[in-house]
Amino acid sequence: MKTRRGFFKIAFKGLTGVAFFFSPLYTLVQKGYAGAKKIVLPKNTRMESLLNKDPANLDTRNLEITPLAEFDTMGLSDFEIDPGNWRLRVEGEVDNPLELTYRDVMSLPSVEREVLLICPGYFALHGRWQGVDMHHLLKRAECRAKASRVSFSGPPGKLSKSEQFPIEEIDTGRVFVAYGVNGRELPQKHGFPLRLVAEDHYGYRWVKYVARMTVS
Repeated sequence: MKTRRGFFKIAFKGLTGVAFFFSPLYTLVQKGYAGAKKIVLPKNTRMESLLNKDPANLDTRNLEITPLAEFDTMGLSDFEIDPGNWRLRVEGEVDNPLELTYRDVMSLPSVEREVLLICPGYFALHGRWQGVDMHHLLKRAECRAKASRVSFSGPPGKLSKSEQFPIEEIDTGRVFVAYGVNGRELPQKHGFPLRLVAEDHYGYRWVKYVARMTVS
C-alpha cells in the first residue's frame, strides 16, 4: 500500500508540474524571466549601435527621445488620406463592429509609451508614441470569447499590408495604434492618421496608415 500510495503521489506531482508548464501562469513567468535578461542600455547609447539588435532583448528605460526631425522611415511614405472621409473599422469576431471617424478615435481613452523602433540594418529611433487604449477599444467592440488575435491592416486598397498579434499581447499595452509622436500629430510619411506601434518587434511589423482591425 505504501508503495502504491507513493507512486500516485509522485505521479500527481509530475502531472501538476506538466500542467504548470502549459498554463498561462507559466507563460507569464517565462516572459518575466525573459524580461529580466534584457540588456539595459545606457543613456548615451548611439542609435547607430542598435541597427542589428533585437528590440525584444533591450531595456530602453534610459534612452533619450529621438527628435522627430531625425526620424527616418521605410516603405510607403506618401499615401494621402482625407481625415474627413477616413474610417477605422473594427470587425471580425466582435458583437459590436465599429466604424470610427478620426475625431472618434481622438476622443478614445489614450496611452503614451516610449518605444524603440528598429528597422534592422537601416535605422533605429526612440519615440514617445501617443495613441489608443486598445483594451478599451476591444472591450467597446465586444470581442467574442473565442477571439484570440487581431490583425492590423492599412492603407485601404491594393497597397494594404497586415500584421497579426495575440490579444493577450495587445492587452499588455505594448501593441497599439498611434496618432501622435513626440507630442505632435503623426506625420504623413510615418503613417497618418494611425500607425501600429509594436514594442519588442522590428519596424517592418509596424503597419502604417492603419484603417482596419480584424479580430479572429
